[in-house]
Amino acid sequence: MDINHILQLPFTREGGWQQLRRERPSLNALILRVVLPLSLLPPVMLHYAIHHHGNALLPGLSERPWALIAPTLFSAELITFLIMGWLIHGVAGAHRLRLGLRDAYFLAAMVPLPLWLSSLTLFVPDLWFIVSGVLLALMLSCGLVYHGLQALAEREEDDIMVMSATYTVIAFGLMAWGVLLALVWAL
Repeated sequence: MDINHILQLPFTREGGWQQLRRERPSLNALILRVVLPLSLLPPVMLHYAIHHHGNALLPGLSERPWALIAPTLFSAELITFLIMGWLIHGVAGAHRLRLGLRDAYFLAAMVPLPLWLSSLTLFVPDLWFIVSGVLLALMLSCGLVYHGLQALAEREEDDIMVMSATYTVIAFGLMAWGVLLALVWAL
């Protein structure tokens, strides 16, 4: 798959999604090649940012128990992936979308990609840059949910059931993301 197809995923149900669906790896390969390595990225980047410019971002940030927070965040990300795959499958079924469990977990692995990659903004010690990167990642993730559901459930453009399912998945995803952030902050 070329980079143009990958960059189009949040914006269209054509091209890249169809190719990904044909070439989609098994669930085990997806977890080992995508979910595990990329869900390691936020805890590693948090560790880097805290030790290199933690107090420049927020006062008192480097005094937090990051040795406990990072592995907890990693574990919570993996649990969230498992729950979101199950949730996407259930929401799709409730909206009469034909989406198999394998496709639901495939989508659950694809949707957080921008969020995982947004942790790379932690290389820059500027809070506004980091927040902007995360907000952009959230928008891209929303596009991945919508167009991924369209493509994987083989629905047409502007399908009201896909829109409704997307809103539900995004709402649950934002709640899960909020819980992850609260977990990091509470420890």
